[in-house]
Amino acid sequence: MHTNASQLYSLCKSALEKNEIKKAIDACRLLNSQFPNFFDGWWLAGKIHLRLKKPQAGLISSSRALKIKPNDPMILMQRIDFLSMLSEHDEILEILSVLALHDSGDAALHENIAMILSAQEMHNEAIKHYLRAIKQNPNDPQLHYNLAAAYRFLGQVAKCEESLNTCLKINYLFADAQSMRSSLRSQSETDNHIEELTKAYDDPKISRIARVGICYALSKELDDLDNIKLSFRYLKEGSDIRRSSMSYDIDNDEQIMRAIEKTFDSASRVLSQQKKSVINPIFIVGLPRTGTTLLERILDSHSLIKSRGELDIFGIEMAAQVSKEQGDKRLTAKEMVSLSKNIDLNILEENYLSKSAPKNFNGKYFIDKFPLNFLYIGLIHRALPNAKIINLSRHPLASCLAMYQQQFRDIYPFSYDLEDLGRYYLAYYRLMSHWQSTIPKIIHSVSYENLVEDTENETKRVLEFCGLDWEPECLRFYENKTPSTTASATQIRQPIYSRSLNRWRKYSDYLGVLSKTLTEAGIDVT
Repeated sequence: MHTNASQLYSLCKSALEKNEIKKAIDACRLLNSQFPNFFDGWWLAGKIHLRLKKPQAGLISSSRALKIKPNDPMILMQRIDFLSMLSEHDEILEILSVLALHDSGDAALHENIAMILSAQEMHNEAIKHYLRAIKQNPNDPQLHYNLAAAYRFLGQVAKCEESLNTCLKINYLFADAQSMRSSLRSQSETDNHIEELTKAYDDPKISRIARVGICYALSKELDDLDNIKLSFRYLKEGSDIRRSSMSYDIDNDEQIMRAIEKTFDSASRVLSQQKKSVINPIFIVGLPRTGTTLLERILDSHSLIKSRGELDIFGIEMAAQVSKEQGDKRLTAKEMVSLSKNIDLNILEENYLSKSAPKNFNGKYFIDKFPLNFLYIGLIHRALPNAKIINLSRHPLASCLAMYQQQFRDIYPFSYDLEDLGRYYLAYYRLMSHWQSTIPKIIHSVSYENLVEDTENETKRVLEFCGLDWEPECLRFYENKTPSTTASATQIRQPIYSRSLNRWRKYSDYLGVLSKTLTEAGIDVT
């Protein structure tokens, strides 16, 4: 029998560290029932709720902790984690304003505040906290890397590169920094990092996961120098290592998309009675690396449109609503799809718009540029009938190669294997064809190649689809100072150039598996 709070706390903490969740839950419940004013008990409860991804329960435990220690930074940070799961951005900003008042000498606190600010796309404020953290801990390469990322989001390339160079002086095996530095500009024969990257690649101390980033960096710089054979060799090695670390199965995504087709067929096009929104979304969808960011920046330069970036809010709200209606029952992805057809569309609309629509903006539209929203087009059309949906497409091999060449973070697991890429492309293609046939005239299709080669006319057609007049500022999108957190954050600061449109053809000898997968399904890859 445990007679004091410290013993129960130690038992719970030890169980959690060993991932003995049930034991941790039992100990934590006993701790908080017997010692309700023991602060660390509620903090541990929050840790458990984070592990179980139960944000509502986590908010309750953090509220109990804050009654004991008001404005405690540790609990406020934990509370932000739960609010992020629920996309409660307004309350996150309120907490950040409280945290900003802490004149702390704790570098970790400033780093955490900065990371949250960056997640809220408040990069200028994030930079201030990164600099304060670096002042206290100047030899931490992660801090310099995070600072570089914030500069990159703002398009401040020179400062970004300076911070990356500092990071790499401390640890030249910092693979993410090497990879980001290589992506900042096109390398030349006389100005590149290939020698340093090769040294890092050959270093016996390099970890397997770090080798992935070094491989991508080498591939990028060798591509710049037109050494296609060696570039692809490193690209394939990096992709193979990354893919081998995943438990991903393309079959699951294919089955989910088939389930979506069956669930949202032509018979499901019954619209609920909707309120007319003051501001409506433009969903820019498609596969990643197909020009979605370029179109976003062009439209964001229009006076009546404001981009909100890549929001995953629609899918989160749909899933939350289904889960709430089903109680604690664990649902498969296919069950989630089937049940989503019957949710209250008015609630979905209200929750989505309250968390997505920009505040203090008098325009007509906001942009939601999360590519995977193509999965929800049927539900988007039902819940938000005033929304505009624009699908970006690109040459199939160019699209798949661009994804294959990009090291994504915790998303798009299909992009690390050429056969997986081909199969995912086909599933996407089938689903988009389904949407085009079941809800015609709702989706406006844009070819990336046409957007690059005839930007003005393509943009005019998009604006006409949205019911907006042409504004010449749309062609000066590269002057737009709005932050970008996508893989194209550097390119969109430059005018459009078309020289890379057919660059994929240089890799045609290496894309046999991908090409075969697509052509056997009837996709033209010429």
